Amino acid sequence: MVDLLERWRAAARDAGARPDPDPSRAGESVLARWREPHRRYHTLAHLTAVLDVVDQHADLAGRPDVVRLAAWFHDAVYDPRAVGDANERDSAALAESVLTGLGVPAPTVAEVRRLVLLTAGHTVAPGDRDGALLCDADLAVLAGPPASYERYATAIRQEYAHVPEPAFRAGRAAVLTGLLALPTLFRLPPLANRWEEPARDNVRRELAALTAGPAAAG
Repeated sequence: MVDLLERWRAAARDAGARPDPDPSRAGESVLARWREPHRRYHTLAHLTAVLDVVDQHADLAGRPDVVRLAAWFHDAVYDPRAVGDANERDSAALAESVLTGLGVPAPTVAEVRRLVLLTAGHTVAPGDRDGALLCDADLAVLAGPPASYERYATAIRQEYAHVPEPAFRAGRAAVLTGLLALPTLFRLPPLANRWEEPARDNVRRELAALTAGPAAAG
């Protein structure tokens, strides 16, 4: 927790936040959102994992400081009952409000907002290195070992516990089908070379289980 708060302060400072007011209070407020009790996958662990990927591959970005701030906000608002891209739009609005209050320059705030909105569909334009790194980091969980991926899928189901099983299967299958329809899940070559094949294998396996029906999936 202390480490995350220090990472927040560093990200805000690197992006041009004023030293006064101290960004710590804003960071604590953002962290509180990531700790909301209804979250099972979109938690501090996911935030940390995304930040770690960004840090490990910062050399692939044009402005890693901006990508880090976008990572902080990309799921800061997360309501499983929200419709469409409402969570991403609300997260982007929160980023704009918080960062403007910290004195981050307006062009940087606008870029953070743009990057957060990209995570709604993970569609990135060619040459958008910052968007590619954020989206690749957000989807990195898809490329984990099968057991890790299954834990991720289970956590997603828990977040949607309010949704009846048939509706969840249909909705989740649509999300996975949309991911598989992307030209590539990962855009940055060093990441795509490692992650594309295992990620697609994991997604196809989950999709097959969802569409096979409860008896066959169990």
